Amino acid sequence: MTNYLIREGDYCYLEKGEGPTIIALHGLMGALSNFGGVLTYFSERGYRVIIPELPIYELPLLKTNVKNLAKFLKEFMAFKNIEKTLLLGNSLGGHIALYFTKMNLENVNGMILTGSSGLYEKSMGDSYPKRGDYDYIRTKTEQVFFDPKVATKEMVDEIFAAVNDRNKVIRTLAIAKSAIRHNMAKDLPKMTVPTCIVWGKNDHVTPPDVAEDFAKLLPDADLYWVDQCGHVPMMEHPDSFNQIVENWLKERNL
Repeated sequence: MTNYLIREGDYCYLEKGEGPTIIALHGLMGALSNFGGVLTYFSERGYRVIIPELPIYELPLLKTNVKNLAKFLKEFMAFKNIEKTLLLGNSLGGHIALYFTKMNLENVNGMILTGSSGLYEKSMGDSYPKRGDYDYIRTKTEQVFFDPKVATKEMVDEIFAAVNDRNKVIRTLAIAKSAIRHNMAKDLPKMTVPTCIVWGKNDHVTPPDVAEDFAKLLPDADLYWVDQCGHVPMMEHPDSFNQIVENWLKERNL
């Protein structure tokens, strides 16, 4: 997958394929590799898939919020000469997709939300791992998934390093506060773009009733469930996730 990593100007991103554009947005503790299955699958089926690295830890502290991450996406699309796109967001990435769509409805063909924040943010701040306690961090990372084995040692090590980095801790907490401030409940009924909601039935970070609320509030949404699945369906059940999204894209002619 690193073969498709591009560093250009102020941006670092993965890109593969040609056709209608899908921009995938990772979560707060996520990585570009979270969408590895999406990159391969959809680039081979007539889509251009782009996964930008979000500047969560690079923005000035006062600008470390959902609004400015959505602004980053707007600037990135201008840099890449992308006028319209499908947005795929997991966790915080879903929240950024929602805020971007609120401000730039004309630039969005559709949304795919999975384990998205934007309505329910309590766990984002309350469950932030304790610094220095590796076992605790491993347990919290495993709880993101239905199958704890999905939480590899490499993944746990990366999160452990992040929570012991003062700069990253400060910005993570800033994002958590921003997410609470930017609750999207009142905005969702105005987002008329087709939306595919794919949710793990065993998501403890953003529980299933959050998905149901999204489906009720968004005017043109379809909700799909993935069994024995936690907060990150495209990692835990990539085949099921990709099939659901592909079928939905075909049904919606997107």
